[in-house]
Amino acid sequence: MLREIRPAIVLLLALTTITGLAYPLAMTGIAGAIFPAKAQGSLIEKDGKVIGSTLIGQEFRADRYFHGRPSATLAPDPNDSTKTVPAPYNAANSGGSNLGPTSKALADRLKEDVDKLKAENPNAAVPVDLVTTSASGLDPDISPEAAQFQVPRVAKVRNMSEDALKQLVAANTEGRLLGLLGEPRVNVLALNLALDRASAK
Repeated sequence: MLREIRPAIVLLLALTTITGLAYPLAMTGIAGAIFPAKAQGSLIEKDGKVIGSTLIGQEFRADRYFHGRPSATLAPDPNDSTKTVPAPYNAANSGGSNLGPTSKALADRLKEDVDKLKAENPNAAVPVDLVTTSASGLDPDISPEAAQFQVPRVAKVRNMSEDALKQLVAANTEGRLLGLLGEPRVNVLALNLALDRASAK
């Protein structure tokens, strides 16, 4: 019986070592050598300090900044651990709201958001990604249309020309991967950093 069990144990140990240790270490090493910034989390630094990642969204509430997609992520309530509270872009609890199309809470939130955005820019249609959450709740990007929609508000608060801001949005718009995959997008954190640099000039 030991003769039959020994090959199974040896095979288990060999496969565990290869697939659980050697392969991940090799892929990590190769990724670190070929794509060092991406392998380290695509971190963004300002004045030598990490302020975020291009992969995870951040909440910008001030009118002087471009806003990202709404986030439905939650965190435990500090006052009652049996409950949760909204915690936008909480990477420790990635996920959507799970509210369906017949949910009154979802319909009320959408109506409130759309009304607020229409008051902000009554002459343009509200882009859908400014009122809908992503499946992960961590989406760092918005569509170019969503960024352009916010130009009048940001221009007014910062006392900048709308044309200058439109050019800034265009300069920070990434196209489809290989010209085919995905949709054009604007990273909100990168755009806001570029906005601060442009305002400081």
